[in-house]
Amino acid sequence: MPQYNKVLITGVTGLIGRIVLDDLKGDYDLTGLARRPMEEVRHFRGDISDLDAILPAFEGQDAVVHLAADPSQTAPWESVLPHNLVGTYNALEACRIHGVKRMIFASSNHAVGMYERDHPYHHIVKGEYEKVDVSPIPQVTHTSPVRPDGFYGISKAYAEAAGRYYSEEHGISVICLRIGSVNEWDNPTRSIRNFATWQSHRDIAQEVRKSLESPESLSFDIFYGVSENKWHFWDIEHAREVIDYQPEDNAEEWRDRGRV
Repeated sequence: MPQYNKVLITGVTGLIGRIVLDDLKGDYDLTGLARRPMEEVRHFRGDISDLDAILPAFEGQDAVVHLAADPSQTAPWESVLPHNLVGTYNALEACRIHGVKRMIFASSNHAVGMYERDHPYHHIVKGEYEKVDVSPIPQVTHTSPVRPDGFYGISKAYAEAAGRYYSEEHGISVICLRIGSVNEWDNPTRSIRNFATWQSHRDIAQEVRKSLESPESLSFDIFYGVSENKWHFWDIEHAREVIDYQPEDNAEEWRDRGRV
């Protein structure tokens, strides 16, 4: 039996929620939380911005995969405030109230998005590879200063800080995944940037699973969510070393298939 057997997935009806649900079912006792109904799993309906409404879903859980948020990188403050900032506080507070031991938090690369204005990253995301020295590409790591590129990125940086506080103050293990470009068609071909930033469905599923399986002694950490792409510039080695994340996909395998 997994050390965290009972797992709640918030935002379970979203793209990543369904990917994680499909991967974990059969191995974990799963519960879903979202505003929309679904039939594939035991399910609570509630708005993440309403603490009283979501509390029942957290009762008896060992771990939470917290995905519920406004997922748009261009989301206005009026949406980011209740769904991302208040919502993450509510999820952490619900974990504290009900004694949940671990939270896997869906952070985002947009917490450090402004690095893409710098050399060599601004060339990479435009596909100007001839202007880049690839030996090696300097990596943005979990220790790099946060540089959010909008209100969405600010909300993710805030949530990481809140997670660290709840880890140190309340003993909740919090693992933050700075997820890259996960899309419904599961390939990088619709954006040149994706050839650096893409994370496949099976790679994000693996990273969440490895985060759940990591030792209880892992109290807080930040890992980037990206596949083994030739042009990736977010550090994978830290996740490889700490939670044994071994991405299986590489965007270059799609290079010659053209873009839609």
